[in-house]
Amino acid sequence: WNKYNQTHYDKDNPPPKVVQGYKFNIFYPDLIDKSSAPTYRIENDPMDEDTVILRFIAGPPYEDVAFRIVNREWEWNRRRGFRNTFDRGVLQLHFRFKRHYYRR
Repeated sequence: WNKYNQTHYDKDNPPPKVVQGYKFNIFYPDLIDKSSAPTYRIENDPMDEDTVILRFIAGPPYEDVAFRIVNREWEWNRRRGFRNTFDRGVLQLHFRFKRHYYRR
């Protein structure tokens, strides 16, 4: 609890939670075509402009898997936690959102 939070919040009225990023680990043990890795696609959400749909596409025998996530800019740097790998049947997609720092 920094000084701002101590002044404006307490245990009964905590500060709002903020999503900092996501980690997806999706297991594909029975892929027919093991030479092509599963992919993901970001689609606009028609119901809400604050969210987008993240769709994972693997091909037969699997159907697409979709998640509704927060619509913010991603941090693509590997040193900052971005990871997109497919190894031993597991697709890993880890990312954080960009943080915009205030400067005078």
